[in-house]
Amino acid sequence: MKKPELLVTPTSVSHIDELAAAGADAVIIGEQRYGLRLAGEFSRNDVAAAVKAAHRHGMNVYVAMNAIFHNDKVDELGDYVAFLADVGADAIVFGDPAVLLTVRETAPHMKLHWSTETTATNWYACNYWGRKGAKRAVLARELNMDAILEIKAHAEVEIEVQVHGATCMYQSKRSLIGSYFEYQGKVMEVERKKYEKGMFLYDKERGNKYPIFEDENGTHIMSPNDLCIIDELGDMVEAGIDSFKIDGILHEPRYITEVTKLYRRAIDLCAADRKRYEREKDELLAAVEALQPPHRRIDTGFFFKETIY
Repeated sequence: MKKPELLVTPTSVSHIDELAAAGADAVIIGEQRYGLRLAGEFSRNDVAAAVKAAHRHGMNVYVAMNAIFHNDKVDELGDYVAFLADVGADAIVFGDPAVLLTVRETAPHMKLHWSTETTATNWYACNYWGRKGAKRAVLARELNMDAILEIKAHAEVEIEVQVHGATCMYQSKRSLIGSYFEYQGKVMEVERKKYEKGMFLYDKERGNKYPIFEDENGTHIMSPNDLCIIDELGDMVEAGIDSFKIDGILHEPRYITEVTKLYRRAIDLCAADRKRYEREKDELLAAVEALQPPHRRIDTGFFFKETIY
């Protein structure tokens, strides 16, 4: 049975070696000027070093250019795409059509992964962007299992599904945190680091803490829980889903590495011996739960929500 790719978000160049040893097949990296909500910040020098490190281990490197680009940045895209082609990146992850057009002009051989966070919800849209040049579609996190399997059955492109980690619930291009403090009359500079883990929105009614941060792309509010379906991979493996993603944003490198080891075990078991996977999957889930920080519970996201038309 075909094994899905295990795609992970490293926090640094040195972390890639650990993830390779843990069993990752590919990594997604980038910098906040061009990419959204990555686990670490990778400068151009870091990207070049990351590509070398990953390729040394036989891993693919995908670079995020999935931000929304206003006119002031569009002229920069050609230079960055040319740089990625020159250092040997394996694919560019995009959402804005400006990236697609730039790649056509600058590096037409470069593979493209279509990722718009919320609009990859049906196979027709996936195939449409496939006809435009995308080799892969990254599915929206709001889909349930039935919808994912239906999309895979009709897709003409590779399908990527997030199986672990935080989900973005809301993004605004505005600096909402800074504006909030200014409204309160507090002169406070908000440190714009996407890996800042100290700020939360608290929902007293639900008892949830929503991580919130600002970076160059605006304000991001994340889910209070981490998605985890390490015990529910069987149907997707059987259906031939091409890539499973572990999103490590908001977590420490060690956590990402240990979770990668567990998913490597789960994927290998499921592909080789489904019955044995079914026997051991509860132990794998318990191992993930033991790694979770006290303020980050796990749930199954939208995978088993009922679709209402």
